[in-house]
Amino acid sequence: MSKINVAVVGATGVVGQEIIKVLEQRKFGVSKIKFLASERSAGRRVSFERKGYTVEALDNRSFKGVDLALFSAGSDVSKEFAPIASKSGCLVIDNSSAFRMDKEVPLMVPEVNPEALKKAKGIIANPNCSTVQMVVVLKPLHDFGQIKRVIVTTFQAVSGTGADAVVELNEQLKAYCQHKEINPKVYPYQIALNVFPHIDVFMKDGSTKEEEKMVKETKKILSHRINVNATTVRVPVLIGHSESINIETVKEIKPEKARKLLDKAKSVQVIDDPEENKYPMPLSVSGTDDCYVGRIRRDSSIKNGLSLWVVADNLRKGAALNAVQIAELALEKKLIGN
Repeated sequence: MSKINVAVVGATGVVGQEIIKVLEQRKFGVSKIKFLASERSAGRRVSFERKGYTVEALDNRSFKGVDLALFSAGSDVSKEFAPIASKSGCLVIDNSSAFRMDKEVPLMVPEVNPEALKKAKGIIANPNCSTVQMVVVLKPLHDFGQIKRVIVTTFQAVSGTGADAVVELNEQLKAYCQHKEINPKVYPYQIALNVFPHIDVFMKDGSTKEEEKMVKETKKILSHRINVNATTVRVPVLIGHSESINIETVKEIKPEKARKLLDKAKSVQVIDDPEENKYPMPLSVSGTDDCYVGRIRRDSSIKNGLSLWVVADNLRKGAALNAVQIAELALEKKLIGN
C-alpha cells in the first residue's frame, strides 16, 4: 500500500483523537501527517507513531500537499473548509452532517455500500454514528429478506456529544455520590442517573434532527423503499451506543436464519445466548471495532417481523474507524496516492 500525506481536522476532539489512534493501530500508509484544529486548540501537542506533533490552526492554506483530509470538527467547519481541501486535490472524508444528504456526495459504510465510492468527486460523507452500526447489521438481512420497515430506538452514550459531555457525566456522578448540587451545562437536564429522548434540536413535526438523520441516511445507504421510524435517547453511558431494532421484511427471516446470516457478515459479531445472560452491552464492546447483535427473536405482532439488539463503540465504527476504512478502500482503488 502506497503512503500518502494526511491531515486530521479537529484533531483535539473526541473523534479526532480516535481517528489518530485508529490510523496508528491499523498502520495506515502515512508518509507525512499534520493535525489541524481551531485557533483555540492550536499549539496543543498530539502523539502519532511515537512522535510528537504540534496542532496547527486551520486555514485556507492548510491542505497544500495533502492527499487525504479526515474531517471531524463539526458541520460549520466542514462546509467552509472541505470544499477548499477538495479543490486543492485532496480527498475529504467528512464526519459531520454537512454533506450527508448532498446528492453529489457519497454516504458510505464500506461493508454496506462500497459501490458508492465510484461517485466520489472529492468529498465522501461518513454517516451518523447510530446509523452506521444499524445498517451494518441490517445489510445482510436486507439482502436476504428485503426490509420493508424499520423501527429503532437508540440509547446513545454521552461521548457522541463530545469531550465536554464526558466530563459533565463524570462530574455529575461524583457530585451525586458526594451529595452535592448538580448544575447541567452541556445538556438541558442532569444526565447522571437519567435518560431523556432528546438528541439534537427538535423539528416542526416533533422529531429530533438526530432521528431525521437516521431516517434519511438509512434510506440513502440501504434503500429509499425502506420506511424508517426512529426515537433517539441519551443515556448516562460514556462510550457505546445501543439500539433496539424491529424490522419487517418481504420474505420471512426466522431467528435461526438471521443468526446464520449475521454470523457470516463482515464486521458483525453475534452474542445471543439469553439462557446464559449473554448479549451485547456498551461496557463489553468499548474499544472494539465490530457491531454486536443479540436478543434476535421473532416479532409475533406482525407478519415477517424480527427484533434485534445492536451495540457498537460509537467513536470507532460509528465514526473514526468507518472514516479510516473508507480511506483504506479509496487507497486500494487508487483514488488517492497517485
